Amino acid sequence: MQNKRVFNVYIHIPFCKTRCKYCSFVSYCNRGYIDDYFMALEREIKYFYKNESLRTLYIGGGTPSCVSVDKIKNIISLFNYDNNCEITIEVNPCDVFDNYFENLKKTKVNRISLGVQSFNDKILKNIGRNHTKLDAINSIIKANNAGFNNISLDFIYGLPNQTLEDFKDDLHEVVNLDVKHISLYGLKIEKGCYFYKYKPKNIISEDEQAKYYDYAVSFLNKNGFKQYEISNFAKDKYVSKHNLNYWNCGTYYGFGVAACGYINNTRYQNLISLKDYIKNPYKKLSKENLTLKDKLFEAIILGFRKVDGVNIKILNEKFNINFEDKYKNVLEKFKEYLKKDNYGNYFMTKDGFLLSNCILSEFCDD
Repeated sequence: MQNKRVFNVYIHIPFCKTRCKYCSFVSYCNRGYIDDYFMALEREIKYFYKNESLRTLYIGGGTPSCVSVDKIKNIISLFNYDNNCEITIEVNPCDVFDNYFENLKKTKVNRISLGVQSFNDKILKNIGRNHTKLDAINSIIKANNAGFNNISLDFIYGLPNQTLEDFKDDLHEVVNLDVKHISLYGLKIEKGCYFYKYKPKNIISEDEQAKYYDYAVSFLNKNGFKQYEISNFAKDKYVSKHNLNYWNCGTYYGFGVAACGYINNTRYQNLISLKDYIKNPYKKLSKENLTLKDKLFEAIILGFRKVDGVNIKILNEKFNINFEDKYKNVLEKFKEYLKKDNYGNYFMTKDGFLLSNCILSEFCDD
């Protein structure tokens, strides 16, 4: 694969000790393939990676923390990095034993993404999480004590039997912890997860989820977490550089089973079968060459995910359009939700975020 220089990498570690009931990601609980998988992963990286100095590296899953730190360290050692590279790893609180974070600190990892989802033990058990509130809090303390000052927490709202008061309790707990970043996701039950087959009772509608989201945005903004994207909030300058690269339509390598990448105007996905990937880590499940129209639509839908919105001047120059003329009908139809800032750029209001799928689909049709 001939490619221009690419400075961002996503690596998928697909192994989990158990599978959460809401999860539809490609993951495997058969950990007997770990050694073979990491050998295949190393082969793929060495074949495609062109020795660029990375700006971001994100190790996700699955559950990367369920494999040994030595394996993570070996994979990290395969890359070059610039001086300010952000290197993130996803961690499950139940994997944090003994000197886990101390050992992780000896690698180049400098950002922790901790999958908390809720601080309510009954809810955690109901959704198949194998940690408790105490495990999560202790993990944060241990990470801080080990010297990690860039910690992000993931939460899900709209979980079965979760009330708005439960969610408020989670958020009140968060602002008293030494973390720099929060990601909030409304529960979506998708094909492939346990909840898709066995419908849970007592889940709320999307309209009810909107009330949870509305509260979270106001509360977190008042307590030092600035919203910078639909689902993401950060203190100071602790935004996720890796995710910003996605939303800015940047290129990135995707390594590992089911990983996606974007290089040379081509989006690709690796094989999703673990055994097939181990046999041939170079083969792609799919490739899509993006047209100019595709790229324009992506720039709009990804740009509007950000609180700052889309930079109209850059969009006009890059795609040789007049944004306001081309999308006059959409901008007029949704003028309550799409606003213009003092620099002439358009951004989505908080209420607009709640209707974003509906609004953004019309840019495709225009």
